[in-house]
Amino acid sequence: MPGPKAGGVYAIAAAPILVIGLLLGFVVVGSDNCEPASAADPRSGVSIDPDSIPQTEIAGYGHEQLVNAANVIQAGKDLGLNVRDQTIGVMTAMGESSLRNIDYGDWETGGVTNPDGSPTTSIGLFQQQDGWGTRKERLNPYTSSTKFFQAMIQKVPDRESLEPTIVAHRTQVNADPYHYTRFWDGAVQIVEGLTGVKTGLNPGDGSASGGACDPTVPGSVNAQGWASPGAGPITSPYGFRVHPITGDVRLHAGTDLAGGGCDGPIWAAQDGTVTFRGFDSGGNGVIAIDHGGGVTTRYLHMYDSGMLSNVGDKVKAGQQIARVGSSGGSTACHLHFEVMVNGENIDPEPYMTAVGIQLGQ
Repeated sequence: MPGPKAGGVYAIAAAPILVIGLLLGFVVVGSDNCEPASAADPRSGVSIDPDSIPQTEIAGYGHEQLVNAANVIQAGKDLGLNVRDQTIGVMTAMGESSLRNIDYGDWETGGVTNPDGSPTTSIGLFQQQDGWGTRKERLNPYTSSTKFFQAMIQKVPDRESLEPTIVAHRTQVNADPYHYTRFWDGAVQIVEGLTGVKTGLNPGDGSASGGACDPTVPGSVNAQGWASPGAGPITSPYGFRVHPITGDVRLHAGTDLAGGGCDGPIWAAQDGTVTFRGFDSGGNGVIAIDHGGGVTTRYLHMYDSGMLSNVGDKVKAGQQIARVGSSGGSTACHLHFEVMVNGENIDPEPYMTAVGIQLGQ
């Protein structure tokens, strides 16, 4: 089956910066964290006894399914994983089997074969084939969950910077990288409902910042009416580069900023109208703003939940339009910033310098 998508725009991002620092001569203050007091520490896991699950329903899933989810959660806890990893496990099982321990697979129901033409042998919560273990192991909810998490640890060491669906995709090696997206919010509900602990996980991207409850952060605007699009140093400039994922040489059509790390604020560079909000063919989250006079700026790599503006919105320079993410052809959370003049990409650094903004300061 095909591997993860690789986008046409890429970057090598630096480690997340914890303090936004000075921007154009004055301090930009970070947003307050309004995560509930009862929220789990995102660095640690949560526990649940599968035998303690009451006869109840959460997010449309019944008792048997919730017991299976509890096995997934506990298997992750016993491996020392954090609550985000545990929730990814629940989400994956939802997407594979609707949290049912199915003893048959796609071959039996639809004649689905592997790429080499052999019948698929997928069974259990994660629809694991023979290579994952014995039939008995794959039909044991706790054991199959353990095997899933062990594979996730090995295959996706950078998972904290990736969307949950991409983590699941790289672990399962399924055909559609975004298959699991629609199960994330339900997985969060199940984990929180079973454990009684607020995870603090955002919808969509699974970051642990408190998400939509964080107030937006205004950026600074200079006398010429322009603002820096993001905080932090430049981590990759405009120009031809070796793509860090595909290894081929291609134009890196923008300037990368560390952006204050995951969930850092992204600001509109100038007044304008949002003309695009969504994902390109490479899976990169994109917001485009038309500033008039043939000038457009583009902001890339946000997760869906991190895009705070919609098509048609009139935005002001320095207005927060998004939160920094790592979607698409990205290796870590950062902002990829582009400037286009009459439909052609140009180097953002000299352009922004000419309007009084020094990127990376």
